[in-house]
Amino acid sequence: MNFPILSSLILLPTIGAFFLLFTRSKKEENITIKYVALFTSLVNFFLSVYLWILFDSSTSEFQFVENRTWIKGLINYKVGVDGISILFIILTTFITPLCIISVNSSIKKRLSEFLIAVLIMESFMIGVFCSLDLVVFYLFFEAGLIPMFLIIGIWGGSRRVYSAFKFFLYTLLGSVLMLVAIISIYWISGTTDVTQLYEIGIDKKYQNLLWLAFFSSFAVKTPMWPVHTWLPDAHVEAPTAGSVLLAAILLKMAGYGFIRFSLGLFPIASESFTPLIYTLSVIAIIFTSLIALMQEDMKKLIAYSSVAHMGFVTLGVFTIQQQGIEGSIIQMISHGLVSAALFLSVGVLYDRMHSRLITTYGGIVTIVPKYSVLLMVFVLASLGLPGTSGFVGEFLILMGVFKDNFLVAVIASIGVILGAAYILWMYKRVVFGKLVNSDLKELIDLNKSEIFILSSLAVPILFFGFYPEPLINTIEVSISDLIEMYNLNLLYK
Repeated sequence: MNFPILSSLILLPTIGAFFLLFTRSKKEENITIKYVALFTSLVNFFLSVYLWILFDSSTSEFQFVENRTWIKGLINYKVGVDGISILFIILTTFITPLCIISVNSSIKKRLSEFLIAVLIMESFMIGVFCSLDLVVFYLFFEAGLIPMFLIIGIWGGSRRVYSAFKFFLYTLLGSVLMLVAIISIYWISGTTDVTQLYEIGIDKKYQNLLWLAFFSSFAVKTPMWPVHTWLPDAHVEAPTAGSVLLAAILLKMAGYGFIRFSLGLFPIASESFTPLIYTLSVIAIIFTSLIALMQEDMKKLIAYSSVAHMGFVTLGVFTIQQQGIEGSIIQMISHGLVSAALFLSVGVLYDRMHSRLITTYGGIVTIVPKYSVLLMVFVLASLGLPGTSGFVGEFLILMGVFKDNFLVAVIASIGVILGAAYILWMYKRVVFGKLVNSDLKELIDLNKSEIFILSSLAVPILFFGFYPEPLINTIEVSISDLIEMYNLNLLYK
């Protein structure tokens, strides 16, 4: 098509952010500011749905490709989507307007600047998922750190500055080696065009070092054990909308990078380092699940659960099995929805009681029944109950792992049990039991905007739990051809 739909998706949030700079509204309510930001994000969401409708899932070719010279002979602005990337774009455009609606009660100061940061961040995240040039990918990948750094550092909790710098330094330092690797790839192959690199391949004598350089960035951002310690701090101190964007989308950029670049560009190295990935993933699943069991802060518990869930993702990616990689992508989409819902649910309680401690609550089921029912849906999805999207991803991942390594699959399965333990125990202590804290009697159930936000997340979680075919149909051919290309490269190594 002639219309540059991908560039429009990337630029539209930034244009909306530019308008916010000059938007004025009533100081008490900031209604106009919210409407401008929400309108921009909704237009982008419907544009991404239109992109999905136009998308041809019967081919693994990149579609809607735009290729423009940026720096002649060096960098091309090249974007396009295939079955692997399109779902992440839709996830990004779906979560962003929900975050904007949720700021009604949580952001009290500098609302305009906060929404500008959210919209610019949306632009960068969409750019990551449709970049077909390594330099462009790197620029979008790292630029997303800046608005998140500001969101944590300005609108976060009491330790916001420490957490913001820890987040920034961990993730930035992890990417320095990736930049060196991209420069090396240009020196070796004469191009940073991803599609050309797929065709010509990268000399096997360079692959191990290049794989490790990319791994240094993706492992921190996933985050994998033991470089995961920045995540709980960032989540605890970030405002609710910041936690949602971080868990739902930012963590997925690294998982996407593993599939697109680690498997696609360095298949021989990926084969060699699979035992390392399996080891780190299994440790992350078991170790962080045990840590989650010990948490008293609900946000910190959900943060550690994110590390465990992303451990399943990396496990599935490196099975190099159709079910394993399909499961990893579905798990990332599901985790994006479920983690967003859980953080928003914690935010609802925090806005009312100004406490995230589990011990503050108990016995609220009769006081806030609507909240309790919706939270139950998200808790069951987090533990992977059949009928929720969480089950589909974990089941496919474990199928892929069982095919590749029986022992790893058995150990990883323990993580499913531990996941059920910590999330159900949290739910029991918060919702059921005796009403000890008399202040809880004043709790107000969900208002209309909160019901809309949480229901908007519950619907796809349940829909894709019962009917995951639209997701599988979108990614199936692209993954099948990626595995075929991977195996051919191993055959001729």
